[in-house]
Amino acid sequence: MLLIGIMIGLLLQILYISNAVSYLSDDPTACVNCHIMSPQFATWERGSHGKVTTCNDCHVPQDNFFRKYYFKASDGLRHATMFTLRLEPQVIQIKDAGKKAVQENCIRCHTNNIHPISVRAISSKAIIDEGDRYCWDCHRETPHGSVNSLSSTPYARVPKLAPVIPEWMNAIIETKK
Repeated sequence: MLLIGIMIGLLLQILYISNAVSYLSDDPTACVNCHIMSPQFATWERGSHGKVTTCNDCHVPQDNFFRKYYFKASDGLRHATMFTLRLEPQVIQIKDAGKKAVQENCIRCHTNNIHPISVRAISSKAIIDEGDRYCWDCHRETPHGSVNSLSSTPYARVPKLAPVIPEWMNAIIETKK
């Protein structure tokens, strides 16, 4: 029973430190719980999409509740694993599932602006008909500008992370110094 209690306590502490509950929301500040997303957050916030969307509006499927949260769980688990094991790349590349979600959401939000004749891809397939190209092939700097790596926005202003050590524990540490 003691071992189970310790394991549950460790699990709860990990959930607290990682701010896991924040990932259930659509709050963009959840995306900067990891420092690696700072350039994307800063460029989104100051771009045209920052005024009308959240990160999830573009990067997570919006067509149904279960697909949205399955995507968030699987993508979040991959992100958490990469960050915990320090495997994050210097230049972030969107994965195929993310590309599909972003493309669907571009079309979902901008469907009134898309005309099948004006969006023909080079292969003569329309983007709206799942063509060979993505919206950002032409709109390359929407909404993240020319962000290529962590070093592309070294002085980005992003929300500060809350300290992971509780104040009561800090007080105990300080008194023992």
